[in-house]
Amino acid sequence: MNEESLRATGLVKDYSSSGASATRALRGVDFAVSRGELCAVVGPSGAGKTTLLYLLGGLARPSQGEVWVGGQPIFRLDDGSLSRLRNRRLGFVFQYHHLLPEFDATDNVALPLRVGGLGVEESRGRSRVLLRKMGLGARLDHRPGELSGGEQQRVAVARALISDPAVVLADEPTGNLDKANSEAVFALLQQAAHAGGQAVVLVTHNADLARRADRTVRMEDGAIL
Repeated sequence: MNEESLRATGLVKDYSSSGASATRALRGVDFAVSRGELCAVVGPSGAGKTTLLYLLGGLARPSQGEVWVGGQPIFRLDDGSLSRLRNRRLGFVFQYHHLLPEFDATDNVALPLRVGGLGVEESRGRSRVLLRKMGLGARLDHRPGELSGGEQQRVAVARALISDPAVVLADEPTGNLDKANSEAVFALLQQAAHAGGQAVVLVTHNADLARRADRTVRMEDGAIL
């Protein structure tokens, strides 16, 4: 598949603090990922990988440049419209799972559907179906504190996928996991791209996983090499 799901042009991001000159975290980055593709983004700490991911996902606004999701320029949207687009079209997985401790696995995964306006029972039903597909059928009613680290991250991946987003953005999702659980999480992201037709961007320090992506992009000093 070569249908472009996500494209960014000329992304610049400056951070400034009082009494200091601005720090340029991104320097005119162009980037694109296609439907059905898993693209790994690698590079040293401080290279701008996470900043790029946050801009691609509309979690921060650039100093210059634009991002298109499915052909729509997202930074021309107001904050409310951008929030709705993130909920419908984008899925996020972070190094720390950010599951809500008071919710069980089912309700954590169902949360994006509930935010999108779907009813409680249908949301929970879809969540349970997806969690079972991910091998977590015995953990549906467990809260995050009752799950292993690998199980928590698989729940986080399920939450990212539950709304069938066009794009999945994953920031070091295996950074806190052992080899076996890293493999399991990578396999889920790879399946989302290859079987689900989603565009997946994976920021990682894991060289082995990066080599197995469909494409690898290297960043240094706020730019793509």
